Order: sequence, then structure tokens, then C-alpha cells
Amino acid sequence: MLYEILKALHIVAVIAWMAGLLYLPRLFVYHADAEKGSKQSETFKVMERRLVYAIMEPAQGAVWILGLLLAWRGEWWASGWFQAKIVLVLLLTGVHHVYGRWRKTFEADRNTRPASYYRWWNEVPTVLMIAIVFLVVLKPF
Repeated sequence: MLYEILKALHIVAVIAWMAGLLYLPRLFVYHADAEKGSKQSETFKVMERRLVYAIMEPAQGAVWILGLLLAWRGEWWASGWFQAKIVLVLLLTGVHHVYGRWRKTFEADRNTRPASYYRWWNEVPTVLMIAIVFLVVLKPF
């Protein structure tokens, strides 16, 4: 029963983290088009900061802790699918940290990239998530 509870909590944390990873670059798209120092820009700064610190950071921590507990309880360490999943989750974590740096750039009114740049980056977590879900569900190797 503990394993199932951990899995349910892990899934909830993944959903919260992915929501943030999909929404934050969308905010960047709109923020990039807002005039620096405008009321709209300042509103985006608040939204981005709250999203990162109230949702994304706690969810990411929970995903990692619960995921490692699941791997331990399920003895998945040597499984090829699990090792591939860890690599993809590390990439997703890297994307999370890149987004965090970009948020600080926006916060300091130093963004120089166009909205289209962030629109492209909005797709990266989606592709990683799809690959991770297929690995976990199918366990192909």
C-alpha cells in the first residue's frame, strides 16, 4: 500500500511541476512583448515569481524525492527504462533551471529575446514528458 500512496503523490507532484513548466514559458512569451517597466510587465514578474516559488520549486522537489523513493521500493535502479527516464528527468530539471534564470532576467528588465524564442521553448517540456510517460507505462527495456 505504501508504494501505491507514493506513486499517487508522485503523479500529483508531476502534474503540478509540468503545469508550471508549460505555463512559465507562455508567460515569458507575453512578457517579452510587454514594455519594460509597464504595469503589464510588473504583473508578469509577480505571476512568474509566484509560479516558480509557490508551485514549481516545491513540486520539483516532491517529484525527485517521491520518484527516488519509488525507485527504491520498486527496485528499479538496474532497469534500462528507469535509467533512461532518469536521464530525461535530469534534462527536464535542467530546463526548469534555465527557466529560472530567464525569470531573473525578466525580473531585472534585461530580456533581449523575442517572444518567438520562448514560444519554441514552451514545447521542450512537452516532448520530454511524452517520452517519460511512454518509458514508465511501456517499460520497453
